[in-house]
Amino acid sequence: MAKYSTGGSSGGGESDSCELCGASSGSLQTASIAGATLQVCSACAPHDDAPKKRDEGGSDDRERKQRAARKIAEMRDAQGGDSSHWEQEGTSYDDDPLPYLVSGYDDRLEAARQDAGLQINELAETLGVPEEQVMAVEQGRAARAGVGGSLIADLESELDVELAE
Repeated sequence: MAKYSTGGSSGGGESDSCELCGASSGSLQTASIAGATLQVCSACAPHDDAPKKRDEGGSDDRERKQRAARKIAEMRDAQGGDSSHWEQEGTSYDDDPLPYLVSGYDDRLEAARQDAGLQINELAETLGVPEEQVMAVEQGRAARAGVGGSLIADLESELDVELAE
């Protein structure tokens, strides 16, 4: 039966049994489990909550991210992805800046849309915008999705709701 102790109850001396499962073991290792530092056997060691150390500044993580980025680029190329419009037109929203949005704007929009008895696709169609843009605002992703201020103003006007300060 497991002891679940935090350092041994026999005067702080070394023990040869796992403090998690109670198994006798000649080689115990220190592990942080549920906030307690315990001496555990190799079978219980994978339960260690402590963050794992990375090799030399996270080179494995950096390499993994680079491989993922290359894979995404390859997939887009395979699908015939054309990025020339981004290079020519850019992504500037200077002509339609997003205003400061009130706290909880996403919940306000969802409630107002539901009160009006509209689905997201119906609201988007009424406003003449892609459904993804209305969904981004309703999910609290307006800034990340590059939604313009004109859409916020149109939503406020259509649903009589305050979304911007």
